[in-house]
Amino acid sequence: MMRAYVALGSNLGDSNQHLLEAIEALAALPDTEMVGRSHIYRTPPWGKLDQPDFLNAVVALETLLEPHDLLDALLNIERTAGRERNGERWGPRTLDLDLLHVAGKTVNSARLTLPHPHLAERAFVLLPLHDVAPELDIPGQGRVAELLRAVDTQGCTLFA
Repeated sequence: MMRAYVALGSNLGDSNQHLLEAIEALAALPDTEMVGRSHIYRTPPWGKLDQPDFLNAVVALETLLEPHDLLDALLNIERTAGRERNGERWGPRTLDLDLLHVAGKTVNSARLTLPHPHLAERAFVLLPLHDVAPELDIPGQGRVAELLRAVDTQGCTLFA
């Protein structure tokens, strides 16, 4: 089993419901057990600012799925939630699932980079990741608790 961390985000429709349904879908993946779940945070948009605030969370999974197979499962959960990938970066979405880190795995392919290359820059990832793994050391980036202290969390609030 490998420990994997997945970020969840939504800012279209009933975002809270989208996150709750995605959490259930992640927990139901084959050969996978959910071992941690963060609070849900309301966070300002990142990258493209003229859109609604996001709800964000992180889950920790123990899984036998290899990273690319887990990525395929995440994309399928997004599609089920109505996510349409139209090439727009950082735009509004019903559901966004990002594979952040898989313990012991480094991946650099056209489809996937692990650990996530922008993890250390994003309060909307670090706040919920800190809930489930504050001492996690992200290779090449640092410990989650230290990374969180280095980002601006202004505008980020606890939702649930």
